[in-house]
Amino acid sequence: MSIALVSQVIITSDIEGTIAKLEESKTTERFVKIIKEDTFLVEDAKLAIEKAYMASEETTVILLAAKTFSPVVQNKLLKVIEEPPPRKEFIILTQSKATILDTIRSRLPITMLSQALQEEELGLDVAGLSLATVYEFIQTHKRTDTKTMKLLVERISKEAIHSQGYDLDEKTLTLFSNAFIALDLGSPPAFVLNTLLLKLLARKKR
Repeated sequence: MSIALVSQVIITSDIEGTIAKLEESKTTERFVKIIKEDTFLVEDAKLAIEKAYMASEETTVILLAAKTFSPVVQNKLLKVIEEPPPRKEFIILTQSKATILDTIRSRLPITMLSQALQEEELGLDVAGLSLATVYEFIQTHKRTDTKTMKLLVERISKEAIHSQGYDLDEKTLTLFSNAFIALDLGSPPAFVLNTLLLKLLARKKR
């Protein structure tokens, strides 16, 4: 599968492998790579901005890769992403969609590689479920598609069982299977998530 060399955020659990795939897609483009093992730093962001403003005849693809990009770093990159210099494409590679700021999401399309979906951070403390966290999580996933919602339901069920914070009798376990059935039957994913989390909350050990 080739990946388009256009500005985007790629969520992947295999950053090195994804960079190799991007390089396979290369024709005349020039690559500038700033790859960090863990955290992308402010000085890395400054370097990326410097590289972006270097004149070049061919399209330059600036690859920024790290496990995490802090809000400070993302805000630093925001202006150059919003108004990139001519013939510059920014590709951010990271492991979790949950850490990408809304301001970046609204400007760059997000590409989820299937492997990352399974390992994507849930972004919900299942063990410490409350009405407030349920509401927030439901708002985040208002437009989540059925396929992704099935993965979320699976993650929630595993974490609920693992947390030992719920009365996991047959009634509770049926909640999860019913959620899958409802998704298969075409129920709106957000409605299924809402029902599941509120019922799960009611089963929380007091």
